[in-house]
Amino acid sequence: MPLKSRHLLGLENVPEEDINLILDTAVSFKEVLQRPIKKVPTLQGKTIVNLFFESSTRTRVSFELAARRLSADVTSFQASTSSVNKGETLLDTARNIEAMKVDMVVMRHSAVGAPHFLSRMIKSNVINAGDGTHEHPTQALLDMYTIKEKLGKINGLKVCIVGDISHSRVAMSNIYGLKTMGAEVYVCGPATLIPRHIEKLGVKVFHNIDEVIPEVDVLNILRIQLERQSVGLFPSIREYRTYFGINSERLKRAKKDILIMHPGPINRGVELDADVADGNNSVILDQVENGVAIRMAILYLLGATE
Repeated sequence: MPLKSRHLLGLENVPEEDINLILDTAVSFKEVLQRPIKKVPTLQGKTIVNLFFESSTRTRVSFELAARRLSADVTSFQASTSSVNKGETLLDTARNIEAMKVDMVVMRHSAVGAPHFLSRMIKSNVINAGDGTHEHPTQALLDMYTIKEKLGKINGLKVCIVGDISHSRVAMSNIYGLKTMGAEVYVCGPATLIPRHIEKLGVKVFHNIDEVIPEVDVLNILRIQLERQSVGLFPSIREYRTYFGINSERLKRAKKDILIMHPGPINRGVELDADVADGNNSVILDQVENGVAIRMAILYLLGATE
């Protein structure tokens, strides 16, 4: 059964049945990844382009592996070594790529809405791999898959997203997806890093992490974007760590074992101490592994819409 949309541009307004379909399909592909030969012929003959206008390691490599393990032909486009540097527009770049008979485009761009624009201009399926501070749907899907894999469900769980909510596309996609799946979502961070009126999305806002830890099942810790620190959104990295950094002493306030998640890369010793990142509660490496399975599922399901 295909997805209701032929693109994956975000999780806002994506129905629960589509999210469940992706998560359930990923279970089968996770099994493929455990085999000695980690490859199936599902998308043989399809061509997929990774169109990345921003730096990426995990997402780009994960999509490349997912495409190759589905037997698709895949190539990666880096803006820094392309004709974009010579003044070529996004639309011209996309149309030239599509003229090469590309079936799917995986796109990361600093401009909010860039994948949506692209989806209206080309015939290929478009997958949003992160657009500005808007959404990063595949990261949220792999996060939800990991939660369900470890805790057996999403509905009814309490999940807190900690850190720079204002600048995080990961946070927005997680909020949309988790709310759709029936989770109770909290956000926690300095007031300067929490968007105004975010409560309208149905989340609870906290500014004290020690109040949150005893209540939740999952902590999803966001990277503090050190490049934004020059703006002065909080007094210092040291102060952020003191009030919001997750360490083993702080986790003792938990009333049960809670999952520790992080989309990476981690600023060790800032938002997350090493002993927590590498500890028994951490599922960070599981997230990375599950990212390949989720992206295989998405590529497969979008391929099925054709």
